Amino acid sequence: MSRIGKLPISIPEKVKITYKDSFLKVDGPKGSLKRKIVVGIDLLVEKDKILLKRLNDDRKTRALHGLMRTLVSNMIIGVTHGFKKILEINGLGYRAEQAPGNQLKLDLGYSHPIIFPLPEGITAKVEKQTTIMVEGIDKEIVGLAAAKIRDFRKPEPYKGKGIRYQNEHIRRKVGKSGVK
Repeated sequence: MSRIGKLPISIPEKVKITYKDSFLKVDGPKGSLKRKIVVGIDLLVEKDKILLKRLNDDRKTRALHGLMRTLVSNMIIGVTHGFKKILEINGLGYRAEQAPGNQLKLDLGYSHPIIFPLPEGITAKVEKQTTIMVEGIDKEIVGLAAAKIRDFRKPEPYKGKGIRYQNEHIRRKVGKSGVK
């Protein structure tokens, strides 16, 4: 039995759970999310908790048991509290600003500014032109949007210039030493 999969998920008061035809819908104060539950896993909804049970002991079902429990738990956390990733921009002349229409305008040392359209349901706030807060209710899409923004200019190991996550540690390298 999966150690993670057998743990019950508590349902907060403001969250409404609907489970029908292997589709789970979670409604909360911040919005609603929908996900298909994989074949081989059954979802039992009680009044204040959710339990996930395996219908068989196949290797694939055992592997997905803990994953599905975590995904359902993230759905409940997302519609109640939401998720956010914070990105920091380091480098002379590197900056970000909000563009009209739920877009980000990034100046990252290229010959042109980068216009990044944010996915649906994701918002981004820019503070002091060097900090970007990516927020949303779906953890997977928030992480994907933050990773795409980071990919425009990954931090380089010599000066540390680029876009990095807030508490990410960049291993620095020593530059050339002029031997004469």
